[in-house]
Amino acid sequence: MSKPSLYDFTLKELQEQVKPSFRAKQIFGWIYHQFVDDFSEMKNIPKTLQEELAQKFVVNPLKILKKEISSDGTIKYLLELQDGKTIEAVWLKMKEEQLDEEGVLTQEAKYTVCVSTQVGCKVGCAFCLTAKGGFTRDLTAGEIVGQVVTLKKDNDHKHNRKINIVYMGMGEPLDNLENLAHAIQVFQENEGLAISGKRQTVSTSGLSSKIDKLGAMDLGVHIAISLHAVDDELRTELIPMNKANNIQSIIDAVKRFPIDTRKRVMFEYLVIKNKNDDIASAKKLVKLLSGIKAKVNLIYFNPYPGSTYDRPLKEDMVAFQEYLVKHGLLCTIRDSKGIDISAACGQLKEKENKKDF
Repeated sequence: MSKPSLYDFTLKELQEQVKPSFRAKQIFGWIYHQFVDDFSEMKNIPKTLQEELAQKFVVNPLKILKKEISSDGTIKYLLELQDGKTIEAVWLKMKEEQLDEEGVLTQEAKYTVCVSTQVGCKVGCAFCLTAKGGFTRDLTAGEIVGQVVTLKKDNDHKHNRKINIVYMGMGEPLDNLENLAHAIQVFQENEGLAISGKRQTVSTSGLSSKIDKLGAMDLGVHIAISLHAVDDELRTELIPMNKANNIQSIIDAVKRFPIDTRKRVMFEYLVIKNKNDDIASAKKLVKLLSGIKAKVNLIYFNPYPGSTYDRPLKEDMVAFQEYLVKHGLLCTIRDSKGIDISAACGQLKEKENKKDF
């Protein structure tokens, strides 16, 4: 039987579980600052309480099953849950550390963790390998939090070093809104990892009503929209749930979403050869995002065995970007991270599943 994880609780919630309540703060220190995952290692916790906790809870509900390391420093993890199901998480190096002429560190390397929110996914995007395995279940808040703790510990990344979180792994985050929101709050705990909402980005394929619900929670997070198409016909081909959440409903929900006036709404646009990589699509995108403080992130489609879609040409990506910039949109081409490993969402899990047969 699976036990609840200590990562499932905010500090206040843990104080309700553990008496006397000051022990909860000590436990938070052990699990989030020392990355301890065995109750017996919590030296200032009485042995009787250690044993009591061990009967009721686990610390980390995940274990590393496999990892692949890219030449660019990206690390893809396959993680096993207590029920034997598996999910993926990715450790991304966004900026290299900087040294001055004397070799003194002037800026630490910057990292982002890409986390999953579900085992599988209900959305069924045509280009996504995760969709091929169908949907199994939602992750608990503790299973979401555990991914970041596990990867920080495995990379010896101290608790007080800044890190960004993107909910862009397996699953549709807003389809698991309650557990997602709880995890966001656990991450924000000052006695824990103290990862502010500004450092957390929720990526969604566009559940319009749930974008509104997330906004109403006022968690201070950023939002990224997986748009991928500029007309409903193509978007429905790529993302079938577009029938219920069409492009205009998503744009309207984004306009209602509370964002820091200094920040922009990210629109992810997966570029697929001969599908949505032409200048006509770029023109429609400019019109569609008119009136939104937006940033467009162009992403190369990352091919996988059996895919019917192809990676776009570099010159087409650049021409698309140049058109958007020329017409007033902030636009970047995302570097393809980990292309020499199973970096596309669902690839490592799928590869391991095939070994089982």
